[in-house]
Amino acid sequence: MEQNDDLDHLKYELRTIIAEPIRHLNSAGHFLAWRKTFGGTMSYSNRVFLAIIALLIFALSCAMPTITLQDSGTIRTAAAGTVIAGFTQTALLEVLSPTIQEPTLTFTPESPTYTPTLTLTQMPTATEAITPTPLVPQISVSVPTNCRNGPGKVYLRVGALLIGQTAQVYGRDPTGRYWLIRNPDASSSYCWVWGEYATLTGSTAFLPVYTPPPTPTPTFTPLPTFTPTPSPDFEVAYTSLDTCVGWWVELSLKNTGAFPFKSLGITIHDVDTDVVLANFTDAFTDINGCLSSNSRDTLGIGKTYVVSAPAFNYDPTGHRLRATVILCSDTGQSGTCVTKTLNFKP
Repeated sequence: MEQNDDLDHLKYELRTIIAEPIRHLNSAGHFLAWRKTFGGTMSYSNRVFLAIIALLIFALSCAMPTITLQDSGTIRTAAAGTVIAGFTQTALLEVLSPTIQEPTLTFTPESPTYTPTLTLTQMPTATEAITPTPLVPQISVSVPTNCRNGPGKVYLRVGALLIGQTAQVYGRDPTGRYWLIRNPDASSSYCWVWGEYATLTGSTAFLPVYTPPPTPTPTFTPLPTFTPTPSPDFEVAYTSLDTCVGWWVELSLKNTGAFPFKSLGITIHDVDTDVVLANFTDAFTDINGCLSSNSRDTLGIGKTYVVSAPAFNYDPTGHRLRATVILCSDTGQSGTCVTKTLNFKP
């Protein structure tokens, strides 16, 4: 009975001793790794461990009658050492010879991430026609422009640059207002054209600057002496009032012109009575009362004649009279005629 108690106590001690190193392995993390990696192998180790315990118990129970039990502490220590040694060897073999399982690779495709890309499309641009700038400067005008032998209006005009014409520029004056070109009217010479209405093409930066020639001295041309063209002319004056059959006035006529007169016309207007008398003749006649008369066909240059006007049938003394006299260079009141008017009172 006492031996049975000792045996039970021994089993308990063995379990405690065996469990202790396992607990230490678990605390160190090795046992967890071993169980996780070799799950199938762990079940086999448990079966081996239980078989060893069973054999020990069976051996102890068979040898009990003849074996003198040693001290329980010594027995527990020896048994624990044997079990631990076997268990450790088995565990080390399994750890050193693990069954390697091929890892299963699981491919999880990632959803593509769409990143919008801004694409700049260059708009077509109009191709500008590039007109090359001529190397030689050229000049044209929008208004016909004189071309002179110097840069200024005081110089003589020797040609002209017309609309539509183009000329090569060979130089400029210091002011930059006149341009030296070949004379459009005489290609063997040069002249200066004003740039006010001009358009230049090409570079003028390297054109030579020419000093203007001396300003021409103006030549004074005296105006011609005015010689008046000879023209017919005369003077008229009242001389007297004469009577015989009626009343008439006497007028003095003097030829002051360059031509003789050959016809005559006299008109007398009485302003007070509004009576008008007229006489046109080719003779210059002076009636001397009732006694005689004197007549001439021409009033010569520088000559003075007295002529009689038409006669009133009343005495016009004190009336306002107006005499209009016409003298002509030809008969019949033709040719060159001159008219004079005279106001008087007889």
